[in-house]
Amino acid sequence: MRIYPAIDIKDGQCVRLFKGQFTDVTVYGDSPAEMAKKWEAQGGEYIHVVDLDGALKGHGVNADKIREICNSVNVPVQTGGGIRTMEDISAKLAAGVDRVIIGTKAVSDREFVKRAVDKYGEKIVIGIDAKDGMVAIEGWEKTSEFTAVEFAETMVSIGVKTIVYTDIATDGTLAGPNVSAMADMVGAVNADIIASGGIGSLEHIKSLVPTGVEGVIVGKALYTEKVSLPEAVKAVKQHE
Repeated sequence: MRIYPAIDIKDGQCVRLFKGQFTDVTVYGDSPAEMAKKWEAQGGEYIHVVDLDGALKGHGVNADKIREICNSVNVPVQTGGGIRTMEDISAKLAAGVDRVIIGTKAVSDREFVKRAVDKYGEKIVIGIDAKDGMVAIEGWEKTSEFTAVEFAETMVSIGVKTIVYTDIATDGTLAGPNVSAMADMVGAVNADIIASGGIGSLEHIKSLVPTGVEGVIVGKALYTEKVSLPEAVKAVKQHE
C-alpha cells in the first residue's frame, strides 16, 4: 500500500477544506512546490494534487503551480480538479503530470472517459466521490442517481485501471476512513483503489491495509502533524 501525500491548491496556495466546503478553508503555505519537495523528502512516493479552483470553475486554473510541482520533485504526480476536455488532459500530461483524475465529467459523459482511456490508457484515473454511498458531482455540490460501486463497475468495463474513492462524510474530519466502504469497493471491482478521506492517525492508515486498497491519500493529518509521513510509509511497508 502506498501513501499519497495530498496538496490542494486554491488561489495558488496550499490549503485544506473541511468536508469539501469551500467556505471552510485553512491555508498551509504559499508554495505548493515547496510542500511537494517536503513530502518527497519525507518518503512520499506519489504526490496527489487537487486544483480546487479548477474543480469549482470547470477548467484548470492553477496550471503553473502544478507544472512547478512536477518540475521540483522526482516522484510521480497525479492531479484532478476541473478536467473536462481532452485538451485539459493533454495539458496536464504536458506539464509533467503522470496521471490525470477525471471526476464530475466521468459521471455525465462516459464516452469522454472511453476516448481518454483509449488514448492515454493507465494515465487516466477516475475520481469517485461518494455521499452516503451515492456518487457526488460538481465540487460535491450535487448527488447523482447511482451508487459508487455501480459507477466504478461501469468505469472498469470501459478500461479504467485506477480509482480514487473519496468518502465525503469523512473528508477533512480526521475522524477515520470509511473502512467498510473501501473494502466493498476493492471487492467489487478489478482495479486499483486509492482510499481518500478521514485519515487522522497512523492507526487509521493501518486499518486500511486489510481492505486491499492500493494506496491511501493523506492530507490534513500531515499538515496538522497528526501523522508523520516517514512513520506512515514505514508502517505500511511492515504490513506488506
